[in-house]
Amino acid sequence: MTDRELDRQLVERAQRGDKHAFELLVSKYQRKLSRLLSRFVKDQAEVEDVAQEAFVKAYRALPSFRGDSAFYTWLYRIGINTAKNYLVALGRRAPTVTDFDAQEAEEFDGGDKLRDMNTPESLLMSKQIANTVNDAMEQLPDELRAAIQLREIEGLSYEEIAAAMDCPIGTVRSRIFRAREAIAERLRPLLDTQGDKRW
Repeated sequence: MTDRELDRQLVERAQRGDKHAFELLVSKYQRKLSRLLSRFVKDQAEVEDVAQEAFVKAYRALPSFRGDSAFYTWLYRIGINTAKNYLVALGRRAPTVTDFDAQEAEEFDGGDKLRDMNTPESLLMSKQIANTVNDAMEQLPDELRAAIQLREIEGLSYEEIAAAMDCPIGTVRSRIFRAREAIAERLRPLLDTQGDKRW
């Protein structure tokens, strides 16, 4: 029996009122969902609160779950929406982009990958990349540096950047594109990428 089939059986049992089946799903996915939510919510206590709220919402919405997607994909969407709503309610800005899509979320097992990344070689490469990016940023013209910092570091939308820089949104897009291209050009020798590819 595959993992997805097992989840489907547990969901069907939970839909019929078997609370223990839903508790098994919570036990199975609690850590995975918390790791995912920690990309949005930084405080661990808040992550636990948001995860718990997401599971409550999932339990209430369980009768409407049809199994078109995997249970975790469905739970992932509920969790991300709950995190974003939580941040908005606190007056914080929710991230506009996550590095995960639903498929990646199903397959994500960050612990093993993080352990593999902590080799001396990878740490040195990370430091070299960070230094190269910082040097490239320093050499950008002021308007390009300001646009890329507002977008990538401050997380502002293109509309917010246009208002802050008092220029059209098309100009903002152009500046950010040019800044990214300049940084990518400096990174190519380190990452051994071709000229027609950014990374």
